[in-house]
Amino acid sequence: MRDLLAAGPSVSFEFFPPKTDEAERQLQLTIKELEHLSPSFVSVTYGAGGSTRERTRDIVIGIERDTSLTAMAHLTCVGHRRHEITELLEEYEQGGVSNILALAGDPPTDGEPAEGDFAYALELVELVREAGDFSVGVAAHPEGHPRSPDRDSDLRHLAAKLTAADFGVTQFFFRAEDYLRMRDGLVERGCDTPVIPGIMPVTNARQVQRFAELSGAAFPADLAARLESVADDAVEVRRIGVEVATELCRTLLDEGVPGLHFYTLNRSTATREIAANLGLARP
Repeated sequence: MRDLLAAGPSVSFEFFPPKTDEAERQLQLTIKELEHLSPSFVSVTYGAGGSTRERTRDIVIGIERDTSLTAMAHLTCVGHRRHEITELLEEYEQGGVSNILALAGDPPTDGEPAEGDFAYALELVELVREAGDFSVGVAAHPEGHPRSPDRDSDLRHLAAKLTAADFGVTQFFFRAEDYLRMRDGLVERGCDTPVIPGIMPVTNARQVQRFAELSGAAFPADLAARLESVADDAVEVRRIGVEVATELCRTLLDEGVPGLHFYTLNRSTATREIAANLGLARP
């Protein structure tokens, strides 16, 4: 991953582990369709509390083994023991996977402390470093982490994570200024680790709004109004979503971001359209 980021602006895609055979076929089709864009890497998410541990592992190793793509595994630590993480890292190393996105994961919803050996993502970064020659990324929230008390403490915590890692990937957002404000705040705190902005094309307004509420990302009122006016026209909703995402990507690229990371939701059409608009599509 270090070499890929050093080569210039990256393009990458995120997938999630499917739960059904039909969804598995859809994912494999999406991977095949997006492979033609020659992305810098692709990533696969990890369910809360390790609920998709085996599925995530198998998909990541399969991508690394059976395609031309470089795969990155998401890994959360809250609720896990050190030996569980170490065993999984050994499996990734044996499977040829050398890139990890180290995440804390969500705490229990009942407010009780999580069982396990970890409380923070930084602790996972340190363990991954000890376990092998992995390239390690961490998550960033352009609008601030939902559980952070204020912007200054959020940026200080994020800078510490990024300094220990090789790169960051942000939660999706809709306003370029949120990413740029975060980037400037990190530079002011002496952190120059590259942070790749996360982009989620809006193809289903209600679904993305729900994701935004869960992640703490603001869903702009003007975008919500535009989408609401065409809510019964799925084609028009996607057209607007692609247009808005393309404009956001152009602004970010003009600002010199290290890459673009697309949250695909295991579908390729909108992402391929945005890539074509940006001139990123390859024959």
